[in-house]
Amino acid sequence: MCGIHGVMALDGAPLDPAVAARMGTVSRHRGPDDAGLFVTDGLLLGMRRLSIIDLAGGHQPLHDADGSIQLVCNGEIYNFRELRRELEARGRRFATGSDCEVLVHLYAEQGEAMVSRLDGMFGFALWDQRRRRLVLGRDRLGIKPLYYWLEGNRLAFASEIKSLLEVPGVSAEMDSASLDQLLYLGYVASPRTLFRGVRKLPPGHLLVVEEGRVDIRPYWRPTAAADPALGEAEAREELRATLRDSVRAQMVADVPLGAFLSGGLDSSAVVALMAGAGSGPTKTYSIGFDLGAAGAYYNELPDARRVAEHFGTDHHEIIVRPDVAELLPKLIWHMDEPLADSAIITTFLVAEFARRSVTVILSGVGGDELLGGYRRYLGPHYLQRFNRVPRWLREGCMVPLARWLPSDRHGPVSNLLRYAREFISHSSLPPQQQYQAYVRLFDAQARAGLLAAPPSSPAPDPLAAAFARVDAADFVNGLMQVDLETQLPDDLLLLTDKMTMACSLECRVPILGNAMVDLALRLPSSLKIRNGRLKHLFKSAMADLLPPETLGKAKRGFGAPMGAWLKKELRPLMQLTLSPEVVARRGLFRPAAVSEAMALHESSRRDYSDHLQCLMNLEIWSRIYLDGRSPADVSLELADGLRTRVAA
Repeated sequence: MCGIHGVMALDGAPLDPAVAARMGTVSRHRGPDDAGLFVTDGLLLGMRRLSIIDLAGGHQPLHDADGSIQLVCNGEIYNFRELRRELEARGRRFATGSDCEVLVHLYAEQGEAMVSRLDGMFGFALWDQRRRRLVLGRDRLGIKPLYYWLEGNRLAFASEIKSLLEVPGVSAEMDSASLDQLLYLGYVASPRTLFRGVRKLPPGHLLVVEEGRVDIRPYWRPTAAADPALGEAEAREELRATLRDSVRAQMVADVPLGAFLSGGLDSSAVVALMAGAGSGPTKTYSIGFDLGAAGAYYNELPDARRVAEHFGTDHHEIIVRPDVAELLPKLIWHMDEPLADSAIITTFLVAEFARRSVTVILSGVGGDELLGGYRRYLGPHYLQRFNRVPRWLREGCMVPLARWLPSDRHGPVSNLLRYAREFISHSSLPPQQQYQAYVRLFDAQARAGLLAAPPSSPAPDPLAAAFARVDAADFVNGLMQVDLETQLPDDLLLLTDKMTMACSLECRVPILGNAMVDLALRLPSSLKIRNGRLKHLFKSAMADLLPPETLGKAKRGFGAPMGAWLKKELRPLMQLTLSPEVVARRGLFRPAAVSEAMALHESSRRDYSDHLQCLMNLEIWSRIYLDGRSPADVSLELADGLRTRVAA
């Protein structure tokens, strides 16, 4: 695991190596063990290394025998042993034991087509001296990040945006169209970022520079194509065997390794298969909250303990208290962009805790998107039943009644009522718009009322673009494909990478191994979800391994209880960062609209926790990146402001 960075002058002009040094320094947390730099006419290629495989010999940049191919790579190649055997059988000679060296030799034989052979998570930059060609590549699902900036004859690229901001000409300016997208989704979708001129290389894409031309093209896209001949028994066995192989492949490391364990199905399945493959007890790490009886819904520690005891893991727990206000600037600096996702807090804290004893961690991220874990996938199933209710009853009674159902409480009953409210309220919309209503943060009307000025040039709707690539034959699988292209890479995987790498911890996601993804795309949704039972096939495949309580456990998110915190412990922070004076001074939003959202949340008339967290994080992000202040200074400012409020 590393952080990569570099600059290319498309016209071959000389570049200052000190720029690459600054880019590496600001991302040192991604690779505290080693640094490397390659310099040639018109190119700087640098890296920071976190040593995982071949600790002594895996220095980067990696290169071929004559140095004509140079590579920096962030990530891991899980099938590197198989590829290495093939290459050595054809006479290729390796200089290191590094997994990433296979890219150098594969490229020498196959050119950029070699990327289709890779099973792993990666963001790489490869320089072909003979052809004077630069190739940037990102893994199929975007598990590892890769950003770039292109203006005139200069191209800069890096694993983190903060590295790009060290390049002369790259400025920290907000993109108004991306701001609108952040409010819409709670994240900024590829290829955009919140910074003007800075782009994400989309998952499954290459960026190739040759003869002064820049070409960005996909090498892979997720395409759900269900195999009608695949029976349930066969699919169940194949799913378990495929995940077992993926877990074993991702357990290869020359450093201590463990697993995140929430007690939910996905992380429990990973731990179960690790327990069957390791030589000793698996180290597991869980997080809980100090909320008393009222916070029992959020606290999954009893579920995690059950699984840990079942498999005899070396289990570790951390309790989180809501004194995180002064931590937020650090997390938002590491994120580069202000997501509306409280999982940045929980992921960072459990990663920081785990890093005390391991360097690699396995996670269950991806199971919901691949195998049918979100309630919104049940929409088409329940809509058929709902439409059997007489229209006069639906529209005259049920829809008006739904507006009075609670939206701000959590717990089994409250959640069912909240989901019923959302479902009935959206039932008259076309299926695609129903999905958008479930996943959006602020709708178009709310954004128009919130923004002080509309974006000068609205960004295309990334959900609409993803839906355009969906096979209508299996609409529920299509919904999962849309999530696979949008929310998964640009929210969940992004925060997983940034928050674990902030702690110099490598996080691997075996459910998203190539073979697992390929299998999931072949499975019809009728196997993934059966009679309203989410993850039906996955639960069946793991039934004889996991405790029955784990299989029957309702899904909960991995986030913090922001709804409760914003009404109590974090209320002063919310009022400090979103006061009418602060909002007016920033000039992005209408102060009255922000104050109304806070009042509705505080009075429990609406659950606006995600909305308000988005706005709070955006203000903190603005102080760091737009105002040019350090995270430490912003933390001190917030602490001083909170003390003043308490004293008053």
